[in-house]
Amino acid sequence: MTIRLTRRMLSLFGLAAGLALAGTALAQAQTTLRIFTGGQQRPDVMRQIVDGYMQRNPGVKVEVEVGGATSEQQQQYLNTVLASKDSALDLILIDVIRPAQWAAAQWAEPLDAYLGAERDAVMARYLPAYRAANIVNGKVIALPYFADAQFLYYRKDLLEKHGVAPPKTWDELKAGAQRILAAENAPNLRGFETAGAPIEGTVCTYLVPMWGAGEDLTKDGKLNLSGDAAKKPFQLWADLKEAKVTPPNLAEIPTDRIRQNLQAGNLIFGMTWGYVWNRAQNDADSTVKDKIGVVPLPGFTADRQSTCIGGWQVAVSAFSKNKAEAAKLARYLSSPEVSKQQAVLASHLPVFAEVYGDADVLKANPWFAQALPVVQAARSRPVTPRYTEVSEIMRTNMNAFLAGTKTADQALADMNTRLGAIFR
Repeated sequence: MTIRLTRRMLSLFGLAAGLALAGTALAQAQTTLRIFTGGQQRPDVMRQIVDGYMQRNPGVKVEVEVGGATSEQQQQYLNTVLASKDSALDLILIDVIRPAQWAAAQWAEPLDAYLGAERDAVMARYLPAYRAANIVNGKVIALPYFADAQFLYYRKDLLEKHGVAPPKTWDELKAGAQRILAAENAPNLRGFETAGAPIEGTVCTYLVPMWGAGEDLTKDGKLNLSGDAAKKPFQLWADLKEAKVTPPNLAEIPTDRIRQNLQAGNLIFGMTWGYVWNRAQNDADSTVKDKIGVVPLPGFTADRQSTCIGGWQVAVSAFSKNKAEAAKLARYLSSPEVSKQQAVLASHLPVFAEVYGDADVLKANPWFAQALPVVQAARSRPVTPRYTEVSEIMRTNMNAFLAGTKTADQALADMNTRLGAIFR
């Protein structure tokens, strides 16, 4: 009896040991990928997407790391991680303005070899602006995750109540906002907001009116700030401030504050990004459900409307220890299937033209029917490996003007001097 029990126990111990070894081998076979995303890029939606990916790929575990409330804070953190060649992150969401910088710093793993013979066919499917942004010096540096552009958000109910049409020019916006503000006489109601804090979005606060005046920051690679168009942004925002259409604290407004003020019912017009519609329509605390309209941004004339391109790309870290699996996940995150998911769940603009016409996407975002031409016509901020410097010069000078600590001439002079040393 004792001998038989001992043999049985040994047999069970052997089975347990075998299972343990198998479990260890399985654990060792599993690849863990860590992807970094910012808080404004809807990490909750990213989590849903990668959960689906893990179900299809049981040998892969995906962890989502969230950090930085703004693009600048995210980039500061990533600068530290990547400068030290840390392998902790495998994939990273990067702003559409970053691929040239990341290519120069050799932080992103070129994806050409992982795309193989399908490279050109894969890249051809994306909207042209995103295809161009992610190919640097002939190499695929990242893959588009979602598109974006700035639009004019407006309170449909207030415009209809006071007989104001959605504006096509800045003068129409000013007149409409003044009319509604005077009639409503509500102390918390604001006419118009755009990003004014010293953040990345404030670069667009300068560029959009300049583009609308018919010029660009550079021409033939040289700085182009000597003409009257360079003064137009300062003149526009000064005019709207004097008319009491913009709030006195515009220099303190970051990107997401516009959404918050819109959702609270305290804003008539806002210049902001595509993600806002979903939040205003679906957040539990939104007071403006079914009251928000979205149209192209105004121009100085109705036939010259401009907007700033945005969006986020998936890059594979050059220091990842799992580059092949990371590249496979990057392709999935940059697929039409995921583009549709993001559109439905977060009103993130698709990077594929055909997704804009999808019935489920249009049901969730009726305004997408008019969005594609705006995204296709949106313009890029300067493409340069030194973009971090360019951004800092532009946003801090625009912020100083809005705060009243610099005149327009002082801000423009500083921009000419410092940007002139970069674009020469």
